[in-house]
Amino acid sequence: MKFNVVLNEKERYAYMKGWMGKLRALILLGSLAFILSGCGRDNLTALVPKGYGADISMQLIILTTVVMTFVFLVVIILYVIVLTRFRKKKGDPVITPEQVEGNKTLEAVWTIIPIILVVIMAVPTVFATFHLADDSDAEDHINIDITGNQYWWHYDYQDEEISTSQDLYIPVNTKVYIHLITNDVLHSFWVPSLSGKLDVNPENTNTMYIEAYEEGVYFGKCAELCGPSHSLMDFKVVVVSEEEYEQWVADMQNFDSEKLELDPVAQEGKELFEEKACLSCHATDTQNYSAGSVPIGPDLTQFGDRSRFAGYLEPTKENLVKWIQDPESLKPGNLMTGAYPEVSDDEADKIAEYLLQLKPSSVTAESKED
Repeated sequence: MKFNVVLNEKERYAYMKGWMGKLRALILLGSLAFILSGCGRDNLTALVPKGYGADISMQLIILTTVVMTFVFLVVIILYVIVLTRFRKKKGDPVITPEQVEGNKTLEAVWTIIPIILVVIMAVPTVFATFHLADDSDAEDHINIDITGNQYWWHYDYQDEEISTSQDLYIPVNTKVYIHLITNDVLHSFWVPSLSGKLDVNPENTNTMYIEAYEEGVYFGKCAELCGPSHSLMDFKVVVVSEEEYEQWVADMQNFDSEKLELDPVAQEGKELFEEKACLSCHATDTQNYSAGSVPIGPDLTQFGDRSRFAGYLEPTKENLVKWIQDPESLKPGNLMTGAYPEVSDDEADKIAEYLLQLKPSSVTAESKED
């Protein structure tokens, strides 16, 4: 018995309209994806590696892409062969295809081949993971203890005996071992252009090394959802020459905020900073606390040299005054909210003036961005 389906003009129009709508949506989605692929930020992409770890990650991405492309092409080729060669044509007799149920050879093939493909991807990935975590020669290189906090990062340079926050300074073409732990919830340390990400746990210290090929400023992210301001937990890795790194270390070691020459307004701001008990949470130089101890709030020694604060705000006096008076509106969930006495507009302005003059070194992130 044969059934002839005849569509009237209205039904054909509805069918074509639905098909064309799907095609337009596909074209729009493809165009949007193409346009967005050009968006991004310099030194915040794993696709342009500028460090040893990122180089390895890129090689693994290429390997995985090749394997997946191979599988995709094989499936498409088999589909086309079946569609063209075995498609029933008009006048062909009705036949029952050969049954392959229980075919041990076929079952072995479609089991073994996927296993081989998984092994091809898994072995280099596991090897790279353990290689980057190998700290057998850590004593011969720079070691930095990194502590994750909601929503900022603190750095203790072990041998240099200096501490800072947010902007991590390292020399170019040098192995730097980072030892990660968190004071609160889970975080994840990720600098896409320099290395892969590493989870930051409260129970144990995770270690890996990073090595940058080029000088510059590289942007980092917390890659683990850690609270309402997770997306604002940004930081920077400032890669400088060996000479500049030694100068920066010396400047940080010798900086004493008590000896800083301040203008009258900034001097009043310094006194207010101490009066409002800001030093109970924040350090303004290495003299404020011993290396190895983590302050409650970010270290402010280099505050005047930062190109961003609170993860995303430009360091203007206006923004800083807003932050001092109402940090919750700018970065929800931060521990600074309600932790200090009320500050007037005039007092906030003076404190901001003081903080913006905390510039211990001429080696800054801004100098490497230019």
